[in-house]
Amino acid sequence: MDHKEVELIPLITGSIAEFYIEPMLPHVSDIDVMRHLNTELAIPRGHPPPTQLPAEFHNYVFVAEIIDSHLPGYVYSRVRYLLAQSNYTEYDKRRYLLNRDYKVEGTHIRHGPAVLTNYNEPWRLPFDVVYCIRCLSWPPQSADWRTRHRNYSWPDSATVDRVVSNGCDVVGVAHRQCRQDEWMGKR
Repeated sequence: MDHKEVELIPLITGSIAEFYIEPMLPHVSDIDVMRHLNTELAIPRGHPPPTQLPAEFHNYVFVAEIIDSHLPGYVYSRVRYLLAQSNYTEYDKRRYLLNRDYKVEGTHIRHGPAVLTNYNEPWRLPFDVVYCIRCLSWPPQSADWRTRHRNYSWPDSATVDRVVSNGCDVVGVAHRQCRQDEWMGKR
């Protein structure tokens, strides 16, 4: 792959994406941004890779299967296919996508999978960046999210349906019980 063509695609999330009120700014404490590589994609285990990708993806994409772990809500992402244009080949190496481990320096503060950048200037909002892997379909590991109890009927069923139809983003973070394990802490 030509690494010059690899891009991080931003997705605006959190309160700034959820509020539909005017003026919005007094109700937003920071900006939340998720970023995914245009060369990585996740699919539920046992599903075939997609035959068409959204335009933001590269011509060559590593497709990783979402595999259950022994802990609820935590999964592994094992590279299963290499998608080249509309054709795919099985990827036979046992490669797992790693949690994004990046150094945090200066005004950056790491909390969980997010890195907070705070400028300490009143006219600039702080922002959190979370690296993720895009999944175009809703995985079975999250099936109960659609029907779980919601306080005050929020979000409404139309919003829940829209969220589920847009797929999900897999965030790389190790469970607290696994962080010290050499293999599980990285994957």
